[in-house]
Amino acid sequence: MKLLYLHQHFSTPQGSTATRSFAMVRALAQRGHRVTVACGQYAGAATGLSGPFRLGRREGQVQGFRVVEFAIPCGNAQGMAARLPAFLRFAARAAWLARREKFDLVLASSTPLTVVLPALAARAPFVFEMRDPWPELPRAMGGVPRPLLWGMEKLADLACRRAAAVVALSEGMAGIAGARGARVVHTIPNGADLDLFGPHVAPWRPDAAGSHEVLAIYAGALGRANGLDLALDAMALLRGVPLRLLLVGEGGQAAHLAARIAAEGLSNVTLLPPMPKRRLAGLFAGSQIGLHLLADVPAFAELTAPNKIMDILAAGLPLVTNAPGHAARCAEAGPSGIAVPPGDVHALAGALRDLATSPGRRQSMGAAARGQALRRWDRRLHATHFCDALEAALA
Repeated sequence: MKLLYLHQHFSTPQGSTATRSFAMVRALAQRGHRVTVACGQYAGAATGLSGPFRLGRREGQVQGFRVVEFAIPCGNAQGMAARLPAFLRFAARAAWLARREKFDLVLASSTPLTVVLPALAARAPFVFEMRDPWPELPRAMGGVPRPLLWGMEKLADLACRRAAAVVALSEGMAGIAGARGARVVHTIPNGADLDLFGPHVAPWRPDAAGSHEVLAIYAGALGRANGLDLALDAMALLRGVPLRLLLVGEGGQAAHLAARIAAEGLSNVTLLPPMPKRRLAGLFAGSQIGLHLLADVPAFAELTAPNKIMDILAAGLPLVTNAPGHAARCAEAGPSGIAVPPGDVHALAGALRDLATSPGRRQSMGAAARGQALRRWDRRLHATHFCDALEAALA
């Protein structure tokens, strides 16, 4: 089939952001489908294209599929007032592409939710991929104007009712899709890239890390939803413990976190910029603990599917999380790590101290984490299910 894959934040593994869409597109192309990816310029992404933009776009072949990249910058460091115009500009450009060419099927991968607009404009059936449930999560976080939430609500209802199928990244999202009127729902979670992360990767450590220090790594967005102030609070309690926290990424809270580290003299915390996935995999291999944190928002329990958890498990690191639901179940399986209550700084500090000073426990939990990734979260298997779902939607 000829497929249009709409994902504004698309990236290959050469970028520093999530690569689920790259894995799925590559699997579709390997099945013989002709795939066009439409994307924007997401901060940290690498689309595989390097030529000049002409009239605000560039395109080319990347590993067997076509990429059309629009010159529309967007990133987590921007506030909603800056991102919303970028979302709408991408929707308009992608709608033009969807109408200009004939496709057999369109896949709209959200977020942002506005990616549904070009799918609705296309002359083809579409599949809606729900990566994050909007407006449920923005409403839970607060700070979003009510008229905007109302518009999101209507668009989400329309997307689920009109889609030939919905692909949800968690059971909680699948339940939302069904409640919004989706006829067919597939739950295909984030998976682990077992080739990119794992014990076969050459390790490295940052210069700031002492040879005696255990490294706990958090790699991902540094935003309000991630609740990383709690990590700094915990490290303030862990002065003198041979432990260093690595915060790798960017986002709206990056400057705030850097200021706190400097003002409070948190010499056991190192802030690193985002880096290409392959280099990040080496840093995971050189670390001993994987950290996953979210703000204390109850809706996060079953309505999120963080890919950073999959990176931690694939790398064979014990997982420390403060998120209930899916994240806690991943930690408790084996066990592969330690789940602590949301917002409990003393429990978080205790878990980190315990693992930092217990090499045997770290090793057994890390082995369980890698085993869990191999048995349950292999992204290649998920890609097969994904291709099956799209082919069934077209049929």
